[in-house]
Amino acid sequence: MTDTPSLYEALRDRIRADQPTALCTIIDGPNIGAKLLIGPDHAPRGTLGDPELDRIVTRDSLAELEAGRSGVRHYGPHGQTTPEDLIDTDTVSVFVESFAAPPQMWIFGAVDFTAALAKVAKVLGYRVLVCDAREVFATRRRFPMADEVLVSWPMPVFVERGAVLGPRDAVCVLTHDPKFDVPAVMGALTTRVGYIGVMGSRTTHAKRMERLAEAGLTDPNDIDRLMSPIGLDIGARTPEETAISICAEIIARRTGRRTPSLRDGSGSIHAAG
Repeated sequence: MTDTPSLYEALRDRIRADQPTALCTIIDGPNIGAKLLIGPDHAPRGTLGDPELDRIVTRDSLAELEAGRSGVRHYGPHGQTTPEDLIDTDTVSVFVESFAAPPQMWIFGAVDFTAALAKVAKVLGYRVLVCDAREVFATRRRFPMADEVLVSWPMPVFVERGAVLGPRDAVCVLTHDPKFDVPAVMGALTTRVGYIGVMGSRTTHAKRMERLAEAGLTDPNDIDRLMSPIGLDIGARTPEETAISICAEIIARRTGRRTPSLRDGSGSIHAAG
């Protein structure tokens, strides 16, 4: 039997510690009300009443948790998931409630577009880090909307923190400085981050790709991860419009929607007129 008070205490402690956790509850079917608490860094607590159901729900819930989704999933009483296996058997409906930390956006380059992007990202619920090696530009006064403003070169940031980035997160490189943008891109590619966007014209990006190749970027899969020119092709002109186009592209990439990215177009990336 699930020790519900103890399980809720564990849930409370993990939420307070900002540790990703999912609470799985049977809302229809056998053992209604049974609970299972799962997380990527600890063994499941509680039970839904069947070891195989616990195993399958844990597997699926970890995937939901990584995506930051909550919802209802349906199984057979022993974790069956295929339509054939669910014929003539009770259906168990499990509500998976995800408690995930906010997605992260790391913005490299304390430039004019950075403040606008940080503002839009905060509206969308991101935890925003702004990083630049120039102490005079990377200041809290310039970027009060950011959760963290860091004076550093890119690679140490990825070495120390890169492991926390996942499919829900984004890295946006907004600087054109070769000493900064190349290591920022190379560092981002060592992580599991879901979106890597790099600002610049098509000419700028072509020259950047030459420098990246010299730095060792040759894997076509890694090259395909780079979105540059950054953003959707919506005719953005101002920093605010560009920020919206970037965030829209991040959403589209995460949800798998086909959209007109600047990377896949041709010609000028700036609106005419």
